[in-house]
Amino acid sequence: MPEQPAQGGPEITELRRSSRDPEEVRRRLQSWLVRRLPAGSAPSVPEVHPTEATGVSTETLLFEARWTEDGRERSEQLVARVAPDRVDVPVFPTYDMERQFRVIRLVGEHSPVPVPRVWWLELDATALGTPFFVMGRVEGQVPPDVMPYNFGDSWLFDASPADRSRLQQSIVEVLAQLHGMDRPEETFAFLRYERSGSTALRRHVADRAAWYEFAAAGLHSALIERGLAWLDDHLPTDEGPTVLSWGDSRVGNVLFRDFAPVAVLDWEMAGLGPRELDLAWLVYSHRAFEDLAAEFALPGMPDFLRRDDVVAQYESITGHTPRHLDFYLTYAAVQWAIVFLRTGLRQVHFGEIEMPDDVDALLRNGEPLERMLAGKYWE
Repeated sequence: MPEQPAQGGPEITELRRSSRDPEEVRRRLQSWLVRRLPAGSAPSVPEVHPTEATGVSTETLLFEARWTEDGRERSEQLVARVAPDRVDVPVFPTYDMERQFRVIRLVGEHSPVPVPRVWWLELDATALGTPFFVMGRVEGQVPPDVMPYNFGDSWLFDASPADRSRLQQSIVEVLAQLHGMDRPEETFAFLRYERSGSTALRRHVADRAAWYEFAAAGLHSALIERGLAWLDDHLPTDEGPTVLSWGDSRVGNVLFRDFAPVAVLDWEMAGLGPRELDLAWLVYSHRAFEDLAAEFALPGMPDFLRRDDVVAQYESITGHTPRHLDFYLTYAAVQWAIVFLRTGLRQVHFGEIEMPDDVDALLRNGEPLERMLAGKYWE
């Protein structure tokens, strides 16, 4: 999930996500590897580096691991995905690391979508303080969240129109490949939301409403609550087949090489639901950054990931005509507002901003969401 820029403008280049000490994490990772690998492996972890370019709710730590295997020294570039500490105002109420681990493994086994190799899953919180899993590091470029890639001074912003178009086509193809997997409700049965509702979409919306209650931490966002009521009033009755939904289908969650995906990341929002969930999230996630760029009088990337273009590309690949996009795009905007609420409270927690008198002032997409609920945003 994306982090929100600072309230005052686009000068912030890093946002605090964790209170963990990297050196302590390095020592504990090394000790954990001693227990994980065979006796005599003598593992070492020279350094640990948290990521800074992208804002995600799960902590992402880059590290090198060295150990002895069959009499030879082995070195692997690895990534640890670590559930956040409760004291650091996590975005989600729970972090099921086994769930994420299984999704990545199964996507790799059942589709051509590129995902990292998963190495180890550790559910014992004593190792690092919270559960985590380790996967292989893939070399590539990721469109940054901080500052957003469309604010300028990023490899994607500076790319040619032809290269941007190629990247856009490639990410739509990823969605088509995910949605084309056979028997998703069987393969990914563990992703079914255990909420009230007669369909996958209704359970999905109920899950997000429960997420809002957690994220608000006893506060009330009048705008988000209006958005949730609007969703209840406009739920499609013909949602179509259920597919694997990536959930956080943003270009900022993909590693690219030569403008083609080499690793699809961040599966903590994965679930089961209609195809349009991912399509709308892809389109709106870029529009949210475009709205922020306009707020700071920046040119942005208005020709990238346009609604009609993405729909036409997806339909051309799959033969499926996306439906009810106004609903799904509004749904995406409401979820982004929940993210902004929670990450805003995190910034208050770390002393980066003051708590505003009106909770809705934390919602960086508040004004666009107001227009969306009034039916005036896409005019």
